Amino acid sequence: MPRAGLDADVVVRRATEIVDADGVASLSLARVATALGVAAPSLYKHVGGLGDLTDRVALAATRAFGEALARSSRGVSSREALGSLAAAYRGFARERPGMYELAQRGGAGPEWEEAAAALVDEITRALAGYGAAAADVHRIRYVRSALHGFTDLERVGGFRQHASVDETFARLVDALDAELSRPVEDARTAE
Repeated sequence: MPRAGLDADVVVRRATEIVDADGVASLSLARVATALGVAAPSLYKHVGGLGDLTDRVALAATRAFGEALARSSRGVSSREALGSLAAAYRGFARERPGMYELAQRGGAGPEWEEAAAALVDEITRALAGYGAAAADVHRIRYVRSALHGFTDLERVGGFRQHASVDETFARLVDALDAELSRPVEDARTAE
């Protein structure tokens, strides 16, 4: 019989805490069970093993990341929305490093696919103030790649030069703004 108060949501929440505190590699059924005060085999009543738990945490991560991005740019547009989106992107990776990693790695199944599409939709919506540029899949990929590349390098300590990382990030956002401000036709001509 399952322990009172213990269900799949509780297991996933505890797993997300472990992932954020100690990294994705630290996630194990034994670790989650210990944190919940139960024996590891009792988790099988709620999740189908480590792979299933990891997929559930990846789903939670992707949803949380999408929600953070959505909150960031509500009520603003164009450059202000881009700046807010970029700050939220970077902030999520700093505040929830394990969840950020899992949101990037992805999960499996239709629920994760839906959450991943919703995340991209939030980025597209935030950039809608740029007009046709927001509908251009290449530019959306450009923004995501730039933000992820910067964020991931910062996350793993890849910026060791003495210049301000915040200044570099501000310049990146300015460069993205300049790209998104160009008419789509001009961008294609330059290719």
